[in-house]
Amino acid sequence: MTTPRAQLSPVPARQAAACMCDHGDVCSSFAPGHALHLIQSRLAAATTAGWTDALVTDLDRAAGIVQVQTLEGETFSLWNAGGAALEVEPGQPVAVHTRWNVLAIGALRYNVARA
Repeated sequence: MTTPRAQLSPVPARQAAACMCDHGDVCSSFAPGHALHLIQSRLAAATTAGWTDALVTDLDRAAGIVQVQTLEGETFSLWNAGGAALEVEPGQPVAVHTRWNVLAIGALRYNVARA
């Protein structure tokens, strides 16, 4: 004869998941604006039609926001937790992949979220 097992009820999680960049460490999330995933980088590189040239118009380094204006006049506010705002200056040319949300600053690539 076997003893019936007691069913344990699921315990609700008491913590919210947080990205390590909130604590000054390397991003542990691939959500928009956090770490650039290898697949996202490769898709952006492979689909060259999605890139548009832009100029940096404004910065908020403390908040991680880079505002850019495309050569067609469209304006984007882009947020990145990884320091993209520390790498640019107003007036600097950049490129934005509008489909895969990648900001290119020279050879550097950042995953961005439209703010």
